Formats: sequence, structure tokens, C-alpha cells
Amino acid sequence: MDSVEPNGLPHYRQPYLTVALDEAQLDVLGQRVEQQSLSLLERVKTQCCCSGPRLKSLLLGFFPVLSWLPRYSIRENAIGDLVSGISVGIIQLPQGMANAMLVGVPPAFGLYSSFYPLIIYFIFGTSRHLSIGTFAILAIMIGSETAKVELLNNGVEESQIDVEAAKVNVAVQLTFLCGLIQLLMYLLRGGGAGRWLSAPVIRGYTTAAALHVMTLQLPLMTGIPAQRHTGLLPSAWTLNDVFHGVTSAVPGALSVSGVSMVMLIGGKMLNERFKNKLPVVIPWELILIVLATILSVQMDLVGQHTVQVVGDIPSGLSYPVLPSLSQARELFIPALSVALVSFSFLSAMGSVFAHKHGYHVDSSQDLLALGLCNTIGGMFHCFAVSCSFSRSMVQDSTGVKTQMAGLVSALLILTILLKIGHLFEQLPKAVLAVIIVVNMQGLMAQFKDLCVLWKSDRLDLLVWVATLISTLVCNLDLGLAVAVIFSLLTLIYRTQHSSTVVLGRIPNTDCYRDVGLYTEAKPVPGVTILSYSSPIYFANSELVFTQIKQTVSRGQKENPAGVHTSSSSSPSSSSSSSGRTSTHTHCLVLDLSSVTFMDSVAMSSLCKVAEDLEVQGVGVCLAACPERILSQLQTQSCRTDSLSTSCLFPSVHHAVQRCLSTLPRPLEEINPDASEC
Repeated sequence: MDSVEPNGLPHYRQPYLTVALDEAQLDVLGQRVEQQSLSLLERVKTQCCCSGPRLKSLLLGFFPVLSWLPRYSIRENAIGDLVSGISVGIIQLPQGMANAMLVGVPPAFGLYSSFYPLIIYFIFGTSRHLSIGTFAILAIMIGSETAKVELLNNGVEESQIDVEAAKVNVAVQLTFLCGLIQLLMYLLRGGGAGRWLSAPVIRGYTTAAALHVMTLQLPLMTGIPAQRHTGLLPSAWTLNDVFHGVTSAVPGALSVSGVSMVMLIGGKMLNERFKNKLPVVIPWELILIVLATILSVQMDLVGQHTVQVVGDIPSGLSYPVLPSLSQARELFIPALSVALVSFSFLSAMGSVFAHKHGYHVDSSQDLLALGLCNTIGGMFHCFAVSCSFSRSMVQDSTGVKTQMAGLVSALLILTILLKIGHLFEQLPKAVLAVIIVVNMQGLMAQFKDLCVLWKSDRLDLLVWVATLISTLVCNLDLGLAVAVIFSLLTLIYRTQHSSTVVLGRIPNTDCYRDVGLYTEAKPVPGVTILSYSSPIYFANSELVFTQIKQTVSRGQKENPAGVHTSSSSSPSSSSSSSGRTSTHTHCLVLDLSSVTFMDSVAMSSLCKVAEDLEVQGVGVCLAACPERILSQLQTQSCRTDSLSTSCLFPSVHHAVQRCLSTLPRPLEEINPDASEC
């Protein structure tokens, strides 16, 4: 039977807040155990110890394919992986060739970039649904660097082959450097580095990149000659070239572009209309490429209508060559931008599919896989890769089961490289430009974010717009840096302008809420209760503590303690507050539960404020401090009697109870047996 206490209630129904506990008393009552930190040598020994199970775990973690391939079920997974792999591989062909045009290199290099990385991610990757390969955003970022080769060679008599070789060299060096940066991030456990690019930054950046990509396709779709521009406002200068050369537009290119766009947009509308009835998505891009190539040969579009075509596509695979990195210093910043953007997309998309299908992806391992894709791919003349949103959605919709689908796609691309690549040499470039523009529709739909952010968070809306403008004005690499810096400035702004909130007690509970939001939340006589919900550090500590002192000064006038002195204090608190009962005429309770950290400057300011208020007869109590702040307070050299261990409390209610025992009592007693909220 349950034991019965003198008041007639079982022990588990006894009121639990009959006394005001401070942190020191709670440590004794809860039998707190001190955490022992290991020395550097001990941590190294722990990490380096080797055993059979640990070695097996490391091996399976480094090569995820070894964990799922031995258990691969042909009956359950083969059909879905085969259909998905073929469908995505078919899409890889036109997208790889089109993205190679964005980079400024021959189409064959787009096929290389659609082959080698797939095999590497098959071995090292952890997501089942991501389609690794060429990505338009990365292609245009690299293309902004290869375009400088054209500018440097303007006025210099140099063959087109030499210019293309120089472009390939720049793209390969940038890709290899990007892979090295990602591998270094992996070694430094930087799997979370992609989180520095917030959703408004990414979406604003990709929208601007889509506008930039579409602008660059206009010369190819119209046949109007235009230079590749770098520096400020590159898209505006390209539009200027197109408008000034509109009289030199090629009718054949315009016709090919118009027919191709109608066919591709109409086909995609049919796919969307009948997506529930079609067993697989109809590959309209592939159909368009085949038809355009046949018509180009039959109608002699090159000779009779001066339509630009893809040109020579070499058969076979590229041989591995270690890049020279002779331009590493100039390409470091662009490579860093590409590394962050590619991993951010891969990490975000991997998390989306993993959450949707209920499995786990290791972002750190995927960072390793992506770094190897770009490093090894750079040796095989690939340009930087990541996951493609459109292909990943196709892979998901066609019933993919495992990473085996990526291997199927790679084998299909290998067949094209070895056997039938030369058949697409007469493909008009205008068709590839149309494919690029139409596939930008998903990114252009992100303009809808403006309405959503206007309603939800206008500061994020400002980040989105600033990212869009900076990317359009400053080009892709510098624009991203400006966007990230602006995003961090808005974070500082948020912490600078977070205000303290005055709390009041809701009757018959131990809950304390904002008196401005809750009409029943009443101030406790003689006690000012404040809450702050942001980090306190050197940049905002002066503002925060100045605001706190002003609020306390106002509270002393508007919310004084009662005039009747308490005849006796709580027995549990008399010993710790005996020296303060006669001096304190007001109390301040700071709720620090939402303060994630305080630096040394803020901690010193807190101690100084406590000392100043103590001189004015105001006692300071800290409530609900996070463990990190408690540790800082225990080691803070400026800690005095005004901010001793007895002033730290596990909750606001405990702190208020202690304050009421040291102040003149108000006419209304606060019920100490309130229920927990």
C-alpha cells in the first residue's frame, strides 16, 4: 500500500513546490553527477583503438555498397531499378549534352560527367533516389569561368580547337579543386557546412541562376552572335547584344527553336495530365533530340539554313589525367562556391527523399561521395556534378528501389559513348538550348516564394530578393558570397533587435507568460520577471542589459512590494537569504531558458549589472539557465555575492518563491501548491 503522509495524502500526491529550490539544493536532491571531460590524448586513443567490430563498422560506413548489395533482392528490386535506371539514363543524354554547352565545352564531356560520377556514387553514396550527374546551376557557374578564356583570346588568332582545349582545362581544374575542397570538408567533419546556405539564399540564388541561364540561351535559339560577358550585369550585356543584333537572326534557328519549344512544352503538359495513367514518364527530350537530328540530316540545316549543330562527338572513354592546377589560385573562390552549392543541393534533396520514404542518409558520407565524384571525375575530364532535381523526381516516380538504378543509367550512357554517340553530331544546338530553357520552369516557379515570405517572414523575403539581385548584378560566384554575407547580417540583426519580455503569473498555476499577450498574467508584487529569447554576446549585450535596467527601474515604481513585512520566512530559505532579507526592496528574475549562449563579454556585463542592482537594493535571480551557462557562471571570475550559487534556480516559479520570502509580503499570498504547466 502507498504510504500516507501526515496531511492524509499519498506521497505521490504531495505538493512538490512547498519549498523554493535553488540549483545547489537541486543538485543535492537530484544527485547530480559531474561529467568528466577526456583529455586530448585520451580522445585520440578512443578514436584510434581498433577491434574487429569497429573495423567492420568503419569499412561498411566507408563503402555503403557493401552493406546493401549482398542483401539485394532481385525479385523485389530488379524491375523498379531497371525501369528507373533506363528512364533516367535516357534523360541524362540530352541534359548532359545541354549542360556541356552551358559549361562551354564539347557535348562529349557532358556524357563523361554523366557516366563516371554515377559509378562512384553507386559505391560511396547513401541515397537511393538521387540522380547524380550534370546540373544546370553548376554548369553555368563553371561556364562563367570558362567564358573568361574567350575574353582573353579576343583579338588573338587562335584556332577553335585551342580555345576549346583551354576551356576544358579550366573546367577540369575547377572540378578537381572543388572535389579536393569537399574531401577536406569531409576530413574536418564539415557535413553540416551546407546549412550555412539558408533556404531563401538557395532559392533566390537558383532563381537568379535560371534567369542567367535562359538569357545565355537566346543567342543559340535565335542564331544571333553574342559574346560571353563576365563582371557586373553579365545577363544585361547579353540581352543588349541580342537586341542590337535582332536583324541578324537566323530564320532556320528561330523555326527550330519555336517548333521544339511547342513540342516539349506540350509533351510535358501531357505527361502531367496523364501521369497517373502512364506506366513511365514519356521521355520527350529524347524524342525531340532523335527527331531533330533526323530532320537536320534530311533537310541539311547546316548547309542550307546555317543552323549551328553539335559537331564532332568522339567515341570511346577519356583516359585519366591528373590536372595541373596551374590556375588554382584564380579558381579557388569559384571552386569553393561550386563545392558549397553542389553539396547543399545534394544534402537538401537527399534529406527530402529519405524523409519521404523512411530511410536514413548520412550527409557526411554523401559529402565524401560527392568529393570523390568531382576529384576522380576531374581526372577523367568531367565537370562538377551534383544531384539533379528533375532527374531525381523521375527516378522517384518510376519506382526506384536502390542505388542499382544509378549503375543501370551509367551502363546506358556507356553504350552511347562507345557505339552511338556519333549519330548526334548533326543535332541543332537550338534544340539543346530549348531543352535547357523549358527545364528551368521549376526554378522560375520559385517566384511564388515572394507571396509566401511576405506573409510569413519579411526578413527572409529581403534575403531572397537581395540574393536574386546580387547574383544578377555580380555574377554567380561573387553574387553567392554577397548573398551569404547578407544572410549572416540579417541573423545579427535579429539578435540585435530581440527585446526583453515582461512576464506575469497566470492565477492558480505556476506558469509565467508575457503580460502583453495574456490579459490574466499578473505581475508579482515586488518582482520584475524578464525573459530574453536570443543569444547574448558582445554585439548586443550592452543593449540587452541597458533595457533590463530600464525595465527594473520602471518596475520599482509601477510594481512595488507590499507594505506588510513577513513575520517569518520559509525554513528552507532562511539560512541562504538571512543576510539579504533586510536589504532587498525589489527583485529581478531573469528567465534564461531561451538564451542559447553568452560569451565572456556578456557574462561580465551580467555580473556588473547584478552588482549595480544590488547597490540599489534589487536582488537578482537567474532561472532555467542552460547547462552551458551554468558552467560559465560557476567558473566566472567576476562572480560575487550578488550573483552566487543561491541565486540560480531551476525554474521561474522557484525563483519567484525565493524572492517572495525575502521581500515585504503583498496583501495577497501566492499559492505555492500550483500545478505544473
